[in-house]
Amino acid sequence: MNLARKRIRRRVNKQTAIDFAVYLLVRTLFAVIQTLSVQRMQPVCNGLAYLVSDVLQIRRRIIDTNLRIASPNASDQQINETRRQMWAHLVMMACEIAWSRRRLHLSNWRQMLDFPTSGIFLRPFLEGRPMVLVSGHYGNFEIGGYATGLFGIPTMTVARPLDNRFLHRYITQFRGMHGQMLVDKEGSADIIQQHLESNGTLSLVADQFAGARGCWVNFFGKPTSCHKALALFTLANDAPMAVFYSRRTTGPMQFEIGCNGVADPREAGPELGGVTELTCWYNERLEKAIALSPEQYWWMHRRWRDVPEKIQRRMDRMAAKQAA
Repeated sequence: MNLARKRIRRRVNKQTAIDFAVYLLVRTLFAVIQTLSVQRMQPVCNGLAYLVSDVLQIRRRIIDTNLRIASPNASDQQINETRRQMWAHLVMMACEIAWSRRRLHLSNWRQMLDFPTSGIFLRPFLEGRPMVLVSGHYGNFEIGGYATGLFGIPTMTVARPLDNRFLHRYITQFRGMHGQMLVDKEGSADIIQQHLESNGTLSLVADQFAGARGCWVNFFGKPTSCHKALALFTLANDAPMAVFYSRRTTGPMQFEIGCNGVADPREAGPELGGVTELTCWYNERLEKAIALSPEQYWWMHRRWRDVPEKIQRRMDRMAAKQAA
């Protein structure tokens, strides 16, 4: 027993040492990036994107499969170019997160952020009602969360903790600088309910696969599973749902903070007929946002998986009914 405990302790200590070394490496890279200009980092991002996409070919099969689902008529050249641009976007996204703490403030936000639909987005918040902000792994969603907090809109975000506790603490501190609170998705139902009942704002990433028991709807024309809770938060709490995105526009550190629509339970639109209808609605709005800059979407996720036979038959019947 003592020998087994010693082995477990050694493994834990070894993993802790590895995690701390990774944390130090990330902090060192961030410190270096913070000293560099946008002009110097752009070619670095493009070079790293080529390395990851074409040389190492990380997750290339999944990315290409997803891109062909979303763009069935795209040529091989277009698929390759979008894949490289996606990796360049991800590297630049990390740089922008590193820069934002020192370069994006209330005194200069107009130089970096544009809010073309601010009225639509802010109206429910100014009315003092609970809100559900829905986004995806698109654009620089970390900047979106940072910006809402910067303008005095504290949010609660549901996320799975990182395996590396040192990195998790660092990211949590970054997100919490302006009032963004993170809660673990496991066992968070009561905390979220209390937050909404106190007219709080809930921020959720909506494009994660929810398993066979989720709500199955089409995303870019192919069925995928979504978490039912997102729609229930709105339907059960009189909380308007806003589809929210923050995409890079003319260059690094230049963002459009946009709202692709609001589903308000008090207006009783067709999208509020139930969980499936509302889930379809926000997925359609996410599609429209992604279509603006498809290279800024995280195509490496396994968003589409095998559809259970029972679910496929049900969706076929619904499609035939709508067509009739």
